[in-house]
Amino acid sequence: MSPYPSPSAFFRTGAPGRIKVLIVDDSALVRRILTDILASDPAIEVLGAAGDAYIAREKIKALNPDVLTLDVEMPRMDGLTFLRNLMRLRPMPVIMVSSLTEHGAEVTLDALAIGAVDYMPKPKIDLAATLADYRDELIAKVKTASRAHVYSRDTSREPPQSLSADAVIARSAPPRQLRTTERIIAIGASTGGTEAIKDVLVRFPPDTPGVVITQHIPKLFSGAFARRMDSLCQLSVCEAEDGQQILRGHAYVAPGDKHLLVVRDGARYTCRLDEGPPVNRHKPSVDVLFRSVAQQAGRNAIGVILTGMGKDGAQGLREMRDSGSRTIAQDEATSMVWGMPGEAVAIGAAMDVLPLPEIPTRILAVSDEMDVTRRVSKA
Repeated sequence: MSPYPSPSAFFRTGAPGRIKVLIVDDSALVRRILTDILASDPAIEVLGAAGDAYIAREKIKALNPDVLTLDVEMPRMDGLTFLRNLMRLRPMPVIMVSSLTEHGAEVTLDALAIGAVDYMPKPKIDLAATLADYRDELIAKVKTASRAHVYSRDTSREPPQSLSADAVIARSAPPRQLRTTERIIAIGASTGGTEAIKDVLVRFPPDTPGVVITQHIPKLFSGAFARRMDSLCQLSVCEAEDGQQILRGHAYVAPGDKHLLVVRDGARYTCRLDEGPPVNRHKPSVDVLFRSVAQQAGRNAIGVILTGMGKDGAQGLREMRDSGSRTIAQDEATSMVWGMPGEAVAIGAAMDVLPLPEIPTRILAVSDEMDVTRRVSKA
């Protein structure tokens, strides 16, 4: 049985009218700021606030909110413990609120793995302009979360790589000569993407063609995300560096504050980091990555667009398809948010629309087909 339910299983529309939100945070000031921000939007109703998990539990039962904002660090019961219980007993859309620190990044990635929809930093009250931007982002994420497909992630279904021989002998790469990649696999994602990307990467063997990844994520999170993927996968995963050669068996994650592009240098592909302005309000942008792959790799590439809010990457995937690349989009049933892949499907950018569990197998099959075609054409 698939761990991904049908969209109707947890697709929350809420009661007719406004989106009902409960705020959970141990800081009275943060509770007030979040309440004021969300209450300023006519489409949102703040049902109340709770200072700890025990109060939150009772208010959830009494008020039946559509979306929860949840503090990571709270007294009596921390946010992760509460989230695990919540996702086991009553799965619902949760936005984590955490400090943008190295520790906060690790904990937030844990929360996303448990089932949280998205995350926001703690609000800063020193600059009015900063708070205005924060308001727009928080409101947009709450509205997206209210429509998200939420399910409790069953860790017993994780692929066997996550239960390895590491407990007995340390993992080390087998001795082999590093080879440049002849294929490029380009992956783009946003909301829900950290776990979707993991579900793809852990199923790749160590000789997979080079993978380049753009996930909408802050700078402090991108390094932590790359390290986490590296610890789980047979591939070597790192945060991309400017000028870095793209090798088979390796995956490169765009830093959270720079665009990642692929550049061809003779027979090699390399990473290029760009400081340009945000595209589709994002930096890094999936459209930027996909366009560079379309221009530099063309028919030697496979483009994959996964769950995410908005439309970033849809046009770039269309450009990849037009250039001869093979293209894949995640289907609606398994996407936490079918924004980006849905936009790609709508404009005819995706050659295949697949459930997430089928995407890794399809990527590898397409790569093998491309290798066969290349060998035949050379003969």
